[in-house]
Amino acid sequence: MEIYLIPFYLIVFLYGIVIGSFLNVCIYRIPRGESLSKKRSHCMSCGYRLAWFDLIPLFSWLALRGKCRKCGAPISPQYPIVEGFNGVLYVLIFAVNGFNVRSVLYCLMGSALIALSVIDFRTYEIHDGFHVFILVLGVVNLVLDFQNRKSYLLGAVIVFIPLYILYVVSKGTAIGGGDVKLMGACGFLIGRKLIVLAFFMGCIIGSVIHLIRMKIRGEGRVLAMGPYLSAGIMLSTLFGNQMIEWYIGLL
Repeated sequence: MEIYLIPFYLIVFLYGIVIGSFLNVCIYRIPRGESLSKKRSHCMSCGYRLAWFDLIPLFSWLALRGKCRKCGAPISPQYPIVEGFNGVLYVLIFAVNGFNVRSVLYCLMGSALIALSVIDFRTYEIHDGFHVFILVLGVVNLVLDFQNRKSYLLGAVIVFIPLYILYVVSKGTAIGGGDVKLMGACGFLIGRKLIVLAFFMGCIIGSVIHLIRMKIRGEGRVLAMGPYLSAGIMLSTLFGNQMIEWYIGLL
């Protein structure tokens, strides 16, 4: 990493943790059908309305040692984890992809994937708002890179159609409708090659991790695929082209 770029990466990280703070709001409120803007943040135990200095991403949780300022109730470590992870992800995306508009689109997609993964892991549901948001990012990318429109249009359907057929035939028992829409929306943004790789990587990651969870924690066979597909999507987005070139070089 060039020394002169460090201040830029610091700014990217700070933006990332601020967006990460908003993701925590989404994770808590979207499944409950609550407004994302009208209701002020508060302690879940005593109802204390958080002041601005209680809402500084990452640092407030550390300063308060993970406890409510008013009643001392523990604050979930999810908050700093999501904020910090989103900040690190933003830095990684810009480091790999460079300082350009597409990196901004990938950052926003990554944030959506983080939020929907946590929600899906808890509720087994991916809300359509996430699909629409990623589709909008895809439209922006299509306008900026119209010469490669065939790849993006194929990316939207190449995994979506087989999964949708599987969804219909199995009546939703083999894969969830939210997972099908997720692959279509993300395929529209990252293109046909990367979305195919993303799907296979997501399936492999999900199979390995869930088998471990079944063995160690006695989890059932039903799993939320959203987090694993999201991991495959981000890995493919960041490193997919290099992986494909490496594989072709082996042939």
